[in-house]
Amino acid sequence: MRTGTISRNTKETAIEVVVNLDGTGEYDIATGIGFLDHMIEQFSRHSLIDVTLKVDGDLHVDQHHTVEDSAIALGEALLQAMGEKRGIARYGQAYSPMDETLARVALDISGRPWLVWKAGFSQPRLGEMDTELFEHWFQSIAQAAGITLHVELMYGQNNHHIIEAIYKGFARSMRQAVELDPRKGDAIPSTKGLLGKGTIEA
Repeated sequence: MRTGTISRNTKETAIEVVVNLDGTGEYDIATGIGFLDHMIEQFSRHSLIDVTLKVDGDLHVDQHHTVEDSAIALGEALLQAMGEKRGIARYGQAYSPMDETLARVALDISGRPWLVWKAGFSQPRLGEMDTELFEHWFQSIAQAAGITLHVELMYGQNNHHIIEAIYKGFARSMRQAVELDPRKGDAIPSTKGLLGKGTIEA
């Protein structure tokens, strides 16, 4: 099994995360922010990546540290679980409809972190979560996991539908990208022979 375990402790947050890339989408999420829990649960269920994530953050200050650090720790656990990335499909993409909303997500587990974000919201909060922090969550997980990530809202009106479609699209794209391709054996899917965080070209 391809698993990753990260403990991340700072003066702002204490985080424990475990992932299993070869799971069934089982999850146990507690960040202290209910709406963020719901979105990470969607990620786990639709990616089939098992995720246990516990966060004790300084929510008395604001949500920023908890949101950012949860994404960093989850990204680090995913990166650890992928190891040398031998045999993975590497690329993933998904169109994700939710009622009136359609989101498109494409990614490359390239070792070159990048986020292209073309989405926005018409209200400042969903539940108790600041909507401006969603882009930052995706930026942080892309950076920590070494993912080139493109997120685009094609259209949509309901803010809940918009972000849920994005998380589900990210999940489906990750499911594709981390799956083992039997035709590749244990080959690293790069002409450079290396796919790791910090790789300049792959």
